[in-house]
Amino acid sequence: MASDAGSAEVRELLLVLAVAGAGLLLAMAVAFGPWHPTSDGSARAGLVELHSPTGWDTDPVAS
Repeated sequence: MASDAGSAEVRELLLVLAVAGAGLLLAMAVAFGPWHPTSDGSARAGLVELHSPTGWDTDPVAS
C-alpha cells in the first residue's frame, strides 16, 4: 500500500510538470511568434510615430 501511494504521487507530480511544460511552450510560441498576419510573410512591423494633435495647449491641466 505504501508503494502505491508513492507511485501515485510521482505520477501526479510528472503530470503537473508535463502540463506546466506544455503551458510554458505554448506561452513562448505565442510571445515569440509572429503577431500580425501577412499575406506573403515578408512584411515586417514598422516603427510607429506618435504625434499630438495640433491646436492643443501645452498644459492640458491649466484650464
